[in-house]
Amino acid sequence: MSVRLHPDVDAHLSAIRRGAMEIVQENELRDRVARSIAEGRPLRVKAGFDPTAPDLHLGHAVLIRKLRQFQDLGHTVIFLIGDFTGMIGDPTGRSEARKALSRDEVAANARTYQEQFGKLLIRDRTEIRFNSEWMSGMAPEDLVRLASHYTVARILERDDFEKRHRGGLPIHIHEFLYPLIQGYDSVALRADVELGGTDQKFNLLVGREIQRAYGQPPQVVLTMPLLEGLDGKEKMSKSTGNYVGITENPGGMFGKLMSISDDLMWRYYELLSGKSEAEIGEYREGVRTGALHPMRAKEQLASEIVGQFHTAGAAVEARKEFERVHKERKTPSKVEERLLKRSDDVIPLAELLELFEMASSRSEARRLISQGAVKIDGVVQRDPMARITIPGDRPTLLQVGRRQFLNVRYSPTD
Repeated sequence: MSVRLHPDVDAHLSAIRRGAMEIVQENELRDRVARSIAEGRPLRVKAGFDPTAPDLHLGHAVLIRKLRQFQDLGHTVIFLIGDFTGMIGDPTGRSEARKALSRDEVAANARTYQEQFGKLLIRDRTEIRFNSEWMSGMAPEDLVRLASHYTVARILERDDFEKRHRGGLPIHIHEFLYPLIQGYDSVALRADVELGGTDQKFNLLVGREIQRAYGQPPQVVLTMPLLEGLDGKEKMSKSTGNYVGITENPGGMFGKLMSISDDLMWRYYELLSGKSEAEIGEYREGVRTGALHPMRAKEQLASEIVGQFHTAGAAVEARKEFERVHKERKTPSKVEERLLKRSDDVIPLAELLELFEMASSRSEARRLISQGAVKIDGVVQRDPMARITIPGDRPTLLQVGRRQFLNVRYSPTD
């Protein structure tokens, strides 16, 4: 498919800078963009995603939206699925080695990534690559040669490795290989630009060094901020339960976005909205002066984000449903029904909430129950160790907080 590059270098730089934390080096990016336009050769823009969990969330979307901006400017985007590195596990920010995933687990997660990225990227203008393409067939001597291009002293300059080394915590040899392999991915793909979160800066800079060692011009590095989760404290993560999945139903997505703080709302506007900086500035000023209620601004944000991943019509319905449930304190008109398939109809309530992803873990489920945030058929539950019976002849309505509703019916297994 022939795509025309945007002819204005400054327009490229302005779009690429928006929301970015750092560009290393911006003068190199300007030179590459100018040469790209002059030669009619799109830049090769890479971002890697290790399939260590089955679903993408809005934190991932920050990076993917930036990839889409490169596509809109006419460049080639490479969505790299780290099916090889995913079996190592990125040591970034870790105080211990990650649990290794099996090939089957990585493959299953990779399939969902391929299904989901198309919600933001243009599929026929995206290269989907897997780093097992070149790493699985790499000979031992080639891996040794790769390792010879970086020193242990440089690796230990990395903050998380340095802390573990100083604290006497183990660092495994395979963890040292991770940034080297990520760097070699850029060699194999001949990347002009690589994107990553701010926590990935070390790995991205290693990529520049590895490309130099293999005779390639070093890639430009662009880091994006890490999106805070719904709690406004930790970065968005499924493991902490503070996430919004990009495949969540419109109502659930809308409700979660309405739960963020007024201050955090502007962060989400900056990183997830397609509105111009001027438009966002007008919203801010309206809220500051009292001309615009923060709830209205938040509803606009939630509607826009739901529309990105579903449809404008779905966003309208989600907004109406939110108002009906949360302002009129009514049960949703449509509640998803799921079957509880097991040998008996009695189950610990905390286990049930975790099973149907109404809580991110058993411990979080118990905490929610203790706080009185869980209802069964409208009755508040406060015993975190409670076991409940789910009948098969009628649905049991589970409610967590003000946003999550689910009908559950028992279905015996053979």
